[in-house]
Amino acid sequence: MKKIKVLIADDHLIVRMGLKAVLAFDSEIEVLAEVEDGAQAVEQALKLQPDVIIMDLQMPVLDGIEATEKINAGLPTSKVLILTTFEDPEDIHRAFVAGASGAVLKNGSRSELIEAIHAVHGGRRFITAELDRQLPEPPPTPPLTDRQKEILVSVTRGLTNKDIARMLNISPSGVKAHLSAIFEKIGAADRAEAVAIALRRHLLKK
Repeated sequence: MKKIKVLIADDHLIVRMGLKAVLAFDSEIEVLAEVEDGAQAVEQALKLQPDVIIMDLQMPVLDGIEATEKINAGLPTSKVLILTTFEDPEDIHRAFVAGASGAVLKNGSRSELIEAIHAVHGGRRFITAELDRQLPEPPPTPPLTDRQKEILVSVTRGLTNKDIARMLNISPSGVKAHLSAIFEKIGAADRAEAVAIALRRHLLKK
C-alpha cells in the first residue's frame, strides 16, 4: 500500500519530535522531513511534494497562514492540516481561506491526529469538534488558484486534457491532477458538474 507522505512544520523541536513519535504508530504514514519555519515549509513542500503538511500557525519568517497560501498556489494537490493551540478563532478561519483542508488541536489525541491526516489525504475536510464550535462561521471552501481557474476556463470551452496540456505547456497528468483538485474543492463529480458549478457560483471571475 502506498504510504501517506507527511511534512511537519513547527518551530518547536519537542513538538516535532512528539509528532514523529505519534505518526510512527501508523504504518501507512511516512514522515519525509521536518522544518522549523514557514519559509522552509514552502521550500520543502515544493521540493518533496508531500501528500499532507502538518502546519503550525505561529512560526517565524512566514507564519502558517502565509505558508499555506503559498503551498496551495504552488502545489494544490498537497493538503495542509493546521495544528494549533487555538489562540484566535479568526486565525483558523483565515487558514481555511488560505487553502487549509483541516485543523486539529495540539493537545488532541493521537487517534484524532491520525484520523485527520487520513481524512484530508482522502479529500475530506476535517476540523476537530472543539474548534468547529468556536469558529465565527463555517470554514470556507478553499479558493481556486490562478492555474486552476485557467484550466477550468479551458474545460468550459470544451478543450480536452491533451488540448489544455499543450496550451499551458504542462503534462496531461498534470492537468488531470489539477482537475482532481478542482473537483474536490468545489464538490463536483465530473467535468460537466464542475462547469455548471463554476458558472453558477461565478468562480471564474477575477
